[in-house]
Amino acid sequence: MKNNIHPTAYIAPGAKLGDDVNVGPFAVIEGRVEIGDGCHIGAHAIIQSGVRMGRGNIVHPTAVLGGLPQDLGFKPETETWVDIGDGNVFREGVTINRATKSGGSTRIGSDCYLMNNSHIGHDCQIGDHNILASNVALGGHVGVGERVFFGGGAVVHQFCRIGSFAMLQGLAGINKDVLPFMMVGGRPGQHYRLNLVGMRRAGIDGERIKAISIAMRRLRGKQNLGDLPTTPELDYLRGWLAAESTRGVSGFIELSGD
Repeated sequence: MKNNIHPTAYIAPGAKLGDDVNVGPFAVIEGRVEIGDGCHIGAHAIIQSGVRMGRGNIVHPTAVLGGLPQDLGFKPETETWVDIGDGNVFREGVTINRATKSGGSTRIGSDCYLMNNSHIGHDCQIGDHNILASNVALGGHVGVGERVFFGGGAVVHQFCRIGSFAMLQGLAGINKDVLPFMMVGGRPGQHYRLNLVGMRRAGIDGERIKAISIAMRRLRGKQNLGDLPTTPELDYLRGWLAAESTRGVSGFIELSGD
């Protein structure tokens, strides 16, 4: 289908647009950019050099995707990327920085929703179906699993990992890894219960939730998970725990309470 590009928009030579792309008034699309079919780029949005975007993404007015890393050692001529999947929504004022090392990429999965003025720093790796509420800020190199909800104003320190199905309370301050399936709040962040609502919405229930609950009690008591049943969630948890963390041997926020 034919693209709909407003006459005041600027499309740089070398930018590649798919079919049925809409570009609003005064939007800017720089060179070394690829935009997939069916994307909508709102008024005054800026897609900077190094962005590769899949299909069906919606970029609202004044969002800036692909900005230079906020890293004093970065050389602007370094060729790095922001890679974006399909079906994401970037609301007003969202900013995403490209990676720092040559050939590297800041990655956003598919079907994510980033509310106004949220920020994703350089080299972050973001999975699918994540929601960032207004004014969330992720530092550089943060890793996020799938179906994570970030409450408004939550802040995550660089290099932290946020496990799938976690939920971060608004204004949470995170300086260690967040376990999958947990709710976290406070400054510094503390785990305080399972994210039951999030898991049930994703179709995880019954014995599968019970297995996660037992696993978390084991972790609280610093016990091994080896004899617990095999479920998709426990397999993911075991892999997550086995993966290297830049936050040290006890890199995740400790479990406490009942």
